[in-house]
Amino acid sequence: MQAVQRQLAQSPVKARVLPFIVFLLLTFLQGSFGEASTYWMYAVKTAVGAWLIWLMRPYVAEMKWVLSPAAIGVGVGVFVLWVGLDGAYPHTDALFAKVGLGKAKTAAEIEAAAWNPPAFFGGGSALALFFIGIRIVGSSLVVPPLEEVFFRSFLYRFIAKPHFEQVPLGQFLWTPFLVTALFFGFEHQQWLAGILCGFAYQGLVCWKKRLGDAITAHAITNLLLGIHVVYRGAWQFW
Repeated sequence: MQAVQRQLAQSPVKARVLPFIVFLLLTFLQGSFGEASTYWMYAVKTAVGAWLIWLMRPYVAEMKWVLSPAAIGVGVGVFVLWVGLDGAYPHTDALFAKVGLGKAKTAAEIEAAAWNPPAFFGGGSALALFFIGIRIVGSSLVVPPLEEVFFRSFLYRFIAKPHFEQVPLGQFLWTPFLVTALFFGFEHQQWLAGILCGFAYQGLVCWKKRLGDAITAHAITNLLLGIHVVYRGAWQFW
């Protein structure tokens, strides 16, 4: 633990980038150790992500949750947009296949790749409920701080200026605004909703001139999406 903390303490860049990179690498490992690892690796990365957030707290002063009417409104609005746009455009894999950057998946392959604990472990089973709970906790409490610190605190400002700490959090700049939203969007299968979501969260940071509202908005969006997934059986969102 001390070795990791020393790395985070070395520079403002490492404090904001390394936790996100570790989380992303663990995401890529999901499913690499058999089908079940799609689920237990998510639990591992959630635990590691929470630990990294704890370690990075002293070095990322802006990583503070803020509950405000604006954060609630944006969080709910992005959830409605995310669900409402689904099916109106091809997802990232299908889009890349259309332009020759990948192979189109069959309906069976898409269904097999869905993160669906009840289908894998059995509806109502203890393991299915456990992994649903882990997913909701991870997406609502762990993902928002890690992603918002990386995208909104680091990447947006770094694009503007390599010495990113000299760029105020609330400064609006067109190029970083657009580029960061594109990166954020294509991190998700729902790329169009992701880009619009990036605009909304970044706009919130620029408006409130702090990161906390965006962290809260992101958490609200993901919590509502998790409830929607479970209630409606809309596993394609996971």
